[in-house]
Parts: sequence; structure tokens; C-alpha cells
Amino acid sequence: MVDLEQSGPIDYVVVEFPPGGLRGDAFPLLTDLVDRGIIRALDFTVVGRDADGAFAVVDFDEVTANSVDMTLFHGVTHDVLDDDDLRDVARRVRPGYSVAILLYENLWAAPLATALRHSGAQLLESRRFPVQAILAKLDSMAGAAPGTLGDAPARRADLTRRPDAPA
Repeated sequence: MVDLEQSGPIDYVVVEFPPGGLRGDAFPLLTDLVDRGIIRALDFTVVGRDADGAFAVVDFDEVTANSVDMTLFHGVTHDVLDDDDLRDVARRVRPGYSVAILLYENLWAAPLATALRHSGAQLLESRRFPVQAILAKLDSMAGAAPGTLGDAPARRADLTRRPDAPA
């Protein structure tokens, strides 16, 4: 059980896979994040949508059969995501595709989040941006043609530099 008093921010990601889907290339990287204590998987579900549009939760044994080692995630589901949540996600999945839905705690941020809560602070907003959208924006800011970097690396450095750091 997650100790809410000491917990980090909790996020979820929904990743769509094409038909024939989960090759498993990213799972060792996800496993590494869990093993190093950077994140804690709270709920992990794979949902498939058939050609007619009907959806079903995919059994982990079926995923493992596609050469993806899912043993780390067996038993992870805490049923935080209910049928309504899964149905809502499945509506956005193209027929024949599947999605992996991961609800996770950011353990790396737990000490900061705990200190902020104890000081009376509260999170007003948190947002994630797709990398593709940021890269496209940086390219347009640099006057480069879409898909090229132009002067974007200099702009990217501006985004990661602290305002008080020397240029």
C-alpha cells in the first residue's frame, strides 16, 4: 500500500501499440526504473481493441507469449483503474491496436513532495508535453524547416538552463 503522507506525485501514461504490438524493447528500461527505485508501478493494464471495435483487457500471459517478460508486473494491479477508466481509454484506441496503461508513483520526487505538503504547499497544476510537440516548437522558433534541428539545440539549452545560471 502507498503511504500517501510520504508519497511522490502519481502519474499515468497510455501508450498505443500497432497490431502485433508489444515487442518488448522498452520493458527492460521500465524495469530498470522500478529496480532503481525511481518509480513504483501502482497499476498496469494492457487493453486490446479488436477489428470490430470491442475492447478487452489482455491477460499478462498473452503478453509474455509475445516474448515480453512481464513478470515484474504480475500482481501489480491494485484495481485503481476501474472498468470505466479502461473503457474511456479504449474508446480512443484504434481498432486492431492495443494500449498499455501504467499508473506509477514518482519515488524520486517523494521527499520534495512530502516537504512541500508539510509546509502547507499544494500542487496547482502538473502537465506533460509530448516530445514531438516540443521539438516541433523548438524547430519553428529556430526558423528551421520541420523535422530539422536548425539552431534548435541552442534553444533547447535555454529551456534546461536555470534562469540564474551563466549563459
